[in-house]
This record gives sequence, structure tokens and C-alpha cells, in this order.
Amino acid sequence: YREQRQQLIQEKKNKEAANLQEKKRLIERLKELISSEENIGAAYNNYKEIHEAWKKVGDIARDKRDEIQSEYSRLLEEFFYNMKIYRELKEHDLKRNFQLKMDIIQQLQDLAKLDSIKEIESGLKHLQNEWEEIGPVMNEEWEALKEKYWNQVKSLYDRIRQFYNDRKTILLENLERKKELLLEAEKLISETAENTSAQLWDKATEQILSIQEKWKTIGYGPKKENEEVWQKLRVLSDEFFEKKKAFYAVIQDKYAGIAAKKKEIIEKANALKDSTDWKDTATKLVQLQKDWKKLGFAGQKLEQRLWSEFRGACDAFFNARQKHFEDQDKQLETNLIAKQAIIQNIESYTLSDDKKTALNDLREFTNTFNAAGKVPMKDRDTIYSAYKAAIDKHYQQLKLEGDEKDKIMFEAKIQTMSSSPEFGRLLSKERAALRQQIETLKNDILQYENNLGFFARSKGADALRKEVEAKINTSKSKIESLKKRLKLIPNE
Repeated sequence: YREQRQQLIQEKKNKEAANLQEKKRLIERLKELISSEENIGAAYNNYKEIHEAWKKVGDIARDKRDEIQSEYSRLLEEFFYNMKIYRELKEHDLKRNFQLKMDIIQQLQDLAKLDSIKEIESGLKHLQNEWEEIGPVMNEEWEALKEKYWNQVKSLYDRIRQFYNDRKTILLENLERKKELLLEAEKLISETAENTSAQLWDKATEQILSIQEKWKTIGYGPKKENEEVWQKLRVLSDEFFEKKKAFYAVIQDKYAGIAAKKKEIIEKANALKDSTDWKDTATKLVQLQKDWKKLGFAGQKLEQRLWSEFRGACDAFFNARQKHFEDQDKQLETNLIAKQAIIQNIESYTLSDDKKTALNDLREFTNTFNAAGKVPMKDRDTIYSAYKAAIDKHYQQLKLEGDEKDKIMFEAKIQTMSSSPEFGRLLSKERAALRQQIETLKNDILQYENNLGFFARSKGADALRKEVEAKINTSKSKIESLKKRLKLIPNE
């Protein structure tokens, strides 16, 4: 586009130069006609031929237009006067020409009211051609009429010249502003060698684009210089974006590697999103999120899409988990109310005189309490303590003796423990305590039996031996009792 525009401008200049030479040639012909032609008819015909040719000649350079037009007008005046054409014109033609020329002057005055210099230039050229088309006027009116005309024409030309002078000043100012932007761009590009991150390149890109936007708002400068500074800015801009392209080419492989690893994480997350192993899966997904952050940025093109896929998989699991625990919390509240009602029933229960019936009732209370399910964490210890106090009170009121009492009370203890939220820990603790007691008793028996070997056969030693043997038998009996308890523990 710029090459074609420059070509058109040059063609216009060439055409204007040729038109100027043509008008000079026609002026010389008019001079020769004035000085040599004596035949009025032939002279007038030659004049018409010259004048018709003059009208067909196109524009000439603006700075030559006034001079050439003035010379041509002067020669026409001389021609008409020399040929004494006025003798052949009628009075009404002279008056008509006078009025037409006055109309031209009025139109020139109206033209001066316009704001557009282009319209003024075009209109002035047209009116000057019309003025030359109109024939002569009365001699006594001519000087005054001519003075009005030329005063108005010169005033318009002065305005046109002033406009272009002012415009030239503005163009020079625009050029200086563009040169300042050019220096700013040069400085910016020189600093890009220090850009080691995408953020710095993005910031520099915003700055270079801002410079280009400011450039567009400034307007034109002088044609030649304007084109030169524009070409320099284009070169600098191309250099900047080439450097940016090279930078991103280097890190693109890094982004591709990160993106591949993030896709692997997405696959793992998708494999976990439908799991109902809430605790273990949540831990795994949290670890995947940490791994995701450690990988870093995968590039503007892929990062957001990859993150959306990964987050979608995580959200699917955590939303399902949240719903599960919300439903579970509601169930825990329901269980709490049920257990509170069971405790009230236990507290208000009247122990049956029939021992078997009473034990069955108490076991049923325990089974019902356990079957009610878990309660909220904050209420677990409180509700268990209330239950244990209520059920233990009834067991203590039972009339039990000997092995039966030991067995039933231990079974009741295990059943009561089964209602505890820490049943597994309590059971392990109880099992360990029983085994420790058995081991201690076995060690005692070994010690007693070892001591028996030191007793001599005498009346005093026999009494002491019987006492030790009794202790051994008692310890063995306790061991058997403890073993029976141990067998009552589940999975033992």
C-alpha cells in the first residue's frame, strides 16, 4: 500500500510538472498571438483554441499556481484589449459579464466562510476558471471589479498558505513526538536481554503495544521523515517479537514436559474420583495437589485447561465425600437421640428378681445400645459414660457369687466396652493385662516350686512346704480363671 501510494504521489508530481510546461507553452503561444496576429477573427479563433487547451490542462504545483494563473490572466486582458473585442460586444453582454463576475466575487466571499481547506482549494480553482470564462466588462468598471476579485483571491491563497504553514509546524511536532517514542522503544528492546521469565516478557509486550497505540494517536509527520521513523519502529517491533518468539521457543519444551506430567496426575485423579474410601483417597488427592503445585506453570495455552480437568476430578470426589459426611452427620444425630432414649430406659428399668431374666434384659439393653450406631464425635465420651454408669449400676445389684459372678461380670464388662468408641483399644488393653497377670502368676509358681527344693524333711519344713504348695495351687486356680476370661474376649 505504501509503495503504491508513493508511486501515485510521484506520478502526480510528474503530471503537475508536465502540466506546468504545457501552460507555459500556451502562455508563449498567447504572447505570440498578441504580438503578431492582426486578423481579429483569426486571432479570436486562435485564442479560443489556446483557452480550450488551457482548461484541459490539469493541476500544477500549488506554489506555481498563483503565478502562472496571474500571468495567463494578464495576457488575456491584454489580448482582449488589443483585439478591441469590446467594440463587437453589445452593451447588455458587458453588463451581464459584470454581474457574472460580481457573482464570482460573492462566491469567493462565501468560500472564505468554509472550514475545510480542501474545499476552499477546490472551489477557488473552479471559480478562477469560471472567472476566466466570462468575457470583458465596461472599462470604467473593470479596475474596481478586478481589485475586488484579486483581493478576495489573494486572501484565500493567504489562508491556504497559512494553513499549510501551520500544518507543517504540526507535522514537525508530530515527528518529534514519534522520535521520542522511537527512543523509548529502543530502550525497551535493549532491556529485553535481562528478561528471564514469561511475566517480564508479558510486561514488555504490553509496553511495546502501548508505544504502538500512542504512535497511532499522534498523526502524520512530514512525508519523508514520517516514513523513515515508521520503518525504524517496525524494525524495532519485529526485533522485539523475534526475541520474544525465541524465548518462548526455549521454554516451550519445558512447558510440554510439565504438561505431560500434569496429564499423568489428571489420570490418577480421575481413577480416584469415584472412590468411597474417603480418608485414604482424600490423602492421595491432597498429595496429587501438592505434586501439581511443585511442577509449576505449564504455559498459558494449556495450564487453564489442564487445571480445569484436574480440579473437576478433585471436586467430584470431595463433593461426594462432603455429601456422604453430611448424610452421616444427620444419621449420627439420629443415633444420639436413640441412645439417649435407651439410657433413659436403662435408668428407669427395674431389675427382675429372676437372675436369668435380669441378665437377659441387661444384655438386650447392651445389644440395643450397640445396634443404635455411632454418635457425633463431641458426644461419644459423654453418652458412653452415661450408658456405662446406668448399666453397671444394675449389674452391681445382681446377687452373684463365685465363678458365676466372675464370668457374668467379666462378660458384662466386655459387652459394656463394646459400646465404647475406643472398643478396640480397650479390648487390646484388657487382653494385654490378663496375659500379664497370667505370666506373673506362672513366674510366681516357678519361684514357689524352686523354693520347695530347698525345704528339708522336718516337722517345721513340712508346714512351710504345705503353705507354699497352697500358694502354688491358688496361683494355678487364678491362672485357669484368667484363661477363662481371656477366652471370653472376642477373637482370642
